[in-house]
Amino acid sequence: MNKSDSDNSVCQSQVIIVNDKGLHARAAAKFVSLAAEYTSEVYVCCNGERVNADSIMELLMLACEKGKAVTIEATGPDAGDALGALIELIDDGFGENQSSQ
Repeated sequence: MNKSDSDNSVCQSQVIIVNDKGLHARAAAKFVSLAAEYTSEVYVCCNGERVNADSIMELLMLACEKGKAVTIEATGPDAGDALGALIELIDDGFGENQSSQ
């Protein structure tokens, strides 16, 4: 679902956590690092909680396990790009699921 407001886009999407360990410390660190590459503000919603994606601790407190749906919200001039990159990171299992092949 995307909404635009001139220079400040608001984008959000729901994605399923697919990596075996869920949103644990290493995965949260990758998420925060990637979100920091964009100027948009990014929030993550899971288990009825909404936290800022610039905080590893807040992401960990969400306790998002494998199979959980999370909503990512981005607001800012590069919101669409930020959202797309973060969805790709989650869909890729944070790069952790390749060893099972």
